[in-house]
Amino acid sequence: MAARRENLAALRSRGKDPFAQRRAEVTATAGELLERYGFLAATQDAAAEQWSLAGRILSKRTMGKTIFADLGDRTSRLQLYVRKQDVGEDGFADWNDLDRGDLVAVRGYMFRTKLGELTLHVTAFRAIGKALRPLPDKWHGLQDVEKRYRQRYVDLIVNPDVRDTLVMRSRLIAEMRRFIDGAGFYEVETPTLLHLAGGAAARPFVTHCNALDKAMQLRIATELNLKRLIVAGLERVYEIGRIFRNEGIDTTHNPEFTMLELYAAYWDVSDMMEFNEALIAHLVSVATDGGTDLPHGDGAISFQRPFARIEYLDAMAQCSGGRYTRERLLDSVAAQQILGELGLPASPTHGHALDKIFERVVEPSLIVPTFVSGYPVVISPLAKRRADDPEIADRYELFCATMEISNAFTELNDPDDQRARFDAQVSERLAGNEEIPEPDWDYVRALEYGMPPTAGIGVGVDRLIMLLTNARSIRDVLLFPLQRQHG
Repeated sequence: MAARRENLAALRSRGKDPFAQRRAEVTATAGELLERYGFLAATQDAAAEQWSLAGRILSKRTMGKTIFADLGDRTSRLQLYVRKQDVGEDGFADWNDLDRGDLVAVRGYMFRTKLGELTLHVTAFRAIGKALRPLPDKWHGLQDVEKRYRQRYVDLIVNPDVRDTLVMRSRLIAEMRRFIDGAGFYEVETPTLLHLAGGAAARPFVTHCNALDKAMQLRIATELNLKRLIVAGLERVYEIGRIFRNEGIDTTHNPEFTMLELYAAYWDVSDMMEFNEALIAHLVSVATDGGTDLPHGDGAISFQRPFARIEYLDAMAQCSGGRYTRERLLDSVAAQQILGELGLPASPTHGHALDKIFERVVEPSLIVPTFVSGYPVVISPLAKRRADDPEIADRYELFCATMEISNAFTELNDPDDQRARFDAQVSERLAGNEEIPEPDWDYVRALEYGMPPTAGIGVGVDRLIMLLTNARSIRDVLLFPLQRQHG
């Protein structure tokens, strides 16, 4: 750092303060130039076409009166060729005072070297920013995992694959919006700060609103407010927003995450399944430039439509060799006994027990994209009952690579049934299940004004991006994952 400050002082002594620059002329990116001039043969140039670009010096090699450097911008990495006779004595001295990590604006023309590398022949440049801290070692990169996530700004500079994953995330979310907008949905925004967080089984974060002198909760879902908008007549609404759940951190969970929630009046769960499948297949095509297979571990997963389909209770029976039957699973006492057979601790409620059994018995086998349908009503408090089976909800979850990707159902729109289920949840909460939210009685009031038949879905965007980019941890697809405070 001392040497870098000396170089900064030297630049300033010659009137070349990098921090004094207000802007930089940029007429092309590194990626654009590499694509545009791919046709150049060795030693051939395009000197008639001058371009300006800006970025960070990622390496620098001085050979007498010539300097080769690599410039990185948001699109790619491009070799620079700087000669003393082109930039002059002072300019060449300025280059000698530039360090790896410094920011420069350059102008020049493209040529291909004798060794075949596309290169920008620099005719003019200026320093536009100084890195006072050195970047991590260029050969080994930034390897400390915790430091990578904590200092994400450095991680993105030195690890292009990380940048590429997060740029792909941005592209995929934009494509998700285009696909949904094209189906006639309105994107809306609902509050993050709520008097009462509902719509999911999760513990909320609690904060305090000084203006109201009242405890508030951060949302654990956008569901109830979006369904209020269905009542209001918007008919097709969605939100891609941040959700906050006060839960553990592991490879598929982060307390702050992104969820797509979407609701369509006049649809049922089968309509939503078709839409869900089409959306996922489209995003796979975008991620693979028109393909249907995604890399996964040492192999690949096919997303050729149609996806696999299985019933919840059938899956439980199949994966347990027939031991976990419908009768046992739908009996609260027997479900607790099954937990014991699996070596799992007792659960506070019947629904919680079923979740834990499914997680242990079925989820590890769900590698290919699979719709699991027909969840028990006891774990589906906001879903409509099946017409021919009142103990089963009109609901499915989509699993892939052993992860839950989406959760959808035909929405319960009977206010009396909803009130009764909220009453049941009150009992579960009193029994010790801290993840059961307090009932939102105003939502019942909204239903009393009449909600049409509606299907809804929640998609875990971060897990979906993990799948689409073959990332191993949710932290790899978040720009700034939650970390313990350093020191």
